[in-house]
Amino acid sequence: SNSTMAKSAPCLSLLVAVVALSAQLGEAFLPGFATTNGPKVDYSTLEYVSPDTTGIVETACLDTAGRMQYMPVPVSSDIHPDESLDISFVHWPAASSKKKSNLPPVILVHGFDSSCLEYRRLGARLAAQGVDTYAVDLLGWGFTQLEGVQTFSASAKVQALTGFIDKVTATTNEKRFCIAGASLGGAAAIEVASTNPNCAGLFLVDAQGFVDGIGPMSAMPKPIARLGVEVLKSVPLRSSANQMSYFDKETYATEDALAIGRIHCQREGWNDALVSFMQSGGFSPSTKLASITCPSLVLWGRQDGILEGDEFVPKFMKVLSDAELRWIEECGHVPHLEQPKETAEAMKSFLMDRVVAEQDADNAKDNESNNWFGAGIGLAGVGVSVAAVAGEIF
Repeated sequence: SNSTMAKSAPCLSLLVAVVALSAQLGEAFLPGFATTNGPKVDYSTLEYVSPDTTGIVETACLDTAGRMQYMPVPVSSDIHPDESLDISFVHWPAASSKKKSNLPPVILVHGFDSSCLEYRRLGARLAAQGVDTYAVDLLGWGFTQLEGVQTFSASAKVQALTGFIDKVTATTNEKRFCIAGASLGGAAAIEVASTNPNCAGLFLVDAQGFVDGIGPMSAMPKPIARLGVEVLKSVPLRSSANQMSYFDKETYATEDALAIGRIHCQREGWNDALVSFMQSGGFSPSTKLASITCPSLVLWGRQDGILEGDEFVPKFMKVLSDAELRWIEECGHVPHLEQPKETAEAMKSFLMDRVVAEQDADNAKDNESNNWFGAGIGLAGVGVSVAAVAGEIF
């Protein structure tokens, strides 16, 4: 319902309100604005760039930005005519002293209109505990390629994300992987976990799993949508979202955090990429949750005021076939930013207790089967030899 959408996704609802207001202002001051096609962006002239961290103070952000790389991933021709595009990501290699050979890599997926800088405080902590960790930008957000991309829809985002995961697992010689999604990134993670048999574990961090689509935004004329989306990167709107995200606002809702969250918004073509996603209809994760078979960990900030745990956590625990819950205390909507130490410890424990333990058990069963098979072949060989000897005697 509309009331659920407003309560569950205030950032999107706020954007819709801003768009509506922008439309009214546009018609008041620019007669005929709503019926014009608006300026077209020539994507062939655009370039993707690494984060501009000028003025940023936080060491973790500077370190994460310095680690950023690009990887070409395959996509269909309706997404890019070259059937390939570059995805930005950050890799924190697992500490060799603590890495286990059967521990799969973890892919971290950021939230709505964010970037992999969102995991600046979590990635290094997971790596230090022996987890090979990747934070990846969703297509059209963060610092991914924009040039030549025909659509930034939810399905295009998932396709590019899947291509990235396939490339990562190919280079690590480990087919299995785990995926974590925060907020709207949870919807993308659900899409992947529900269809990829190599997904060995799912982490849902204050995730959007029961709010499908994006409401009336998808039906708005593109010029009006573009005007509203442009307002989304404004300091007042971003500051409001920054304040809503944390429990300890004084410590974490800082000017530096606000600046970090706006870096990717300054890129040429960012607004059209966001409009493309909004008008595509968004994600629809709720129908896919029941088909997830891998073990899942639901992580939730106890004081989340954006997606309230009392409403959504019971739904996840009811629908997911194999799920555990971990509340993160004194924490708002972003445990990976506000309580990264506790979040990393919870994820590592789950990886060892469920993902690695289950893989060890499967390997033990396979070894046992192979031993019995080998013994059977040995006995069969003895039988053949005895029969041959008997034949020679008689």
